[in-house]
Amino acid sequence: RIESFEEFWPFYVLEHANKTNRRLHFVGTTAAVAVLGAAAIRRQPALIPLALVAGYGPAWVGHFFVEKNKPASFKYPLWSLIGDFKMWGKTLRGTMDREVERMQARRTQSEANAKAATKVSADQVN
Repeated sequence: RIESFEEFWPFYVLEHANKTNRRLHFVGTTAAVAVLGAAAIRRQPALIPLALVAGYGPAWVGHFFVEKNKPASFKYPLWSLIGDFKMWGKTLRGTMDREVERMQARRTQSEANAKAATKVSADQVN
C-alpha cells in the first residue's frame, strides 16, 4: 500500500504514460473546473454533478479504452485528485511528457537493479 503522495506520484505518472490519456485528463479537469466555476458564479449547486461527469468522463475513457488500466481514483481518490491537478499544471507548462520519460527511466533502472540483485543472490547460493 502506498503511504504518501511522494510515493504515489511515480505510480500515478506511469498509470498516465499514454499521451492521449493525459490529454483526455487535461480536457476533463479543465471542463470540471469550468463547470464548478459556473456553478459558483451562478449560485447553482445543481451543476456540481455535471462537473463530476465532465471531469471523470474523459479521464475514465482514457483509462479504460486508451491506457487500458483502472483509474487510480478507485484506490487513492484524494491523491489521485491532487495528481490530476499536478499533471494538469505540468501539461499546461509543457513538462508532463518529460516527467513521464523520467519516471519510465526510473522504473527501468529499478527493474535492472532488482534483476542484478537477484543474480548476485543466486550466485552466492551456488
